[in-house]
Amino acid sequence: MNPNPPATPGASEAVTPQALRQQYESGATVDELVTATGLSYGTVLNRLHDAGTVMRTSWQTRRLRQNPQTRKRLAAHLRTLYEQRGATLTELAAAAGETRRGARRLLIEAGGTVRTTQQTLRMRAAARAAERYKVALSLRARYEAGATVPELAREHSYSVATVYRLLHQAGTRMRPQHKHGPTHDPRKQP
Repeated sequence: MNPNPPATPGASEAVTPQALRQQYESGATVDELVTATGLSYGTVLNRLHDAGTVMRTSWQTRRLRQNPQTRKRLAAHLRTLYEQRGATLTELAAAAGETRRGARRLLIEAGGTVRTTQQTLRMRAAARAAERYKVALSLRARYEAGATVPELAREHSYSVATVYRLLHQAGTRMRPQHKHGPTHDPRKQP
């Protein structure tokens, strides 16, 4: 069973180099862009370079962040990551280039409320379940269009049992099993 469903093709292409450049020049770090977009570090760097972005050093980023407006934008960004994407304080600290305590302070400045570990785990489990159900519905649509379970398993790198489980979860009405191999005429004897 794969813990993460395959990424939809074209999802990474939706993040344009110009959009990344605009966010970077507004004060976001490469790590924050990686966290926000789900792209790899190298892909974000390549797209920034493709857009002609002039890169900052870490001390330039720190100086930029001392600006109150920039700090306010960073705090709002961290709150969005925390509340909408289920990020942890450790992930916020990495995204902001801060300590956990500094990330917590920024989150509270933006009006966010700190969750317990259990609340974070429940939030992430619910997000995974919703994503898995979306995958189950797409498998159902493909199955009802005529694809076989083994084909679906190969396409999505799932086991046959996982595909059956997801189809069942989506409420799919299964086709009768077919006998494989040549048909035998009972009147003909070998």
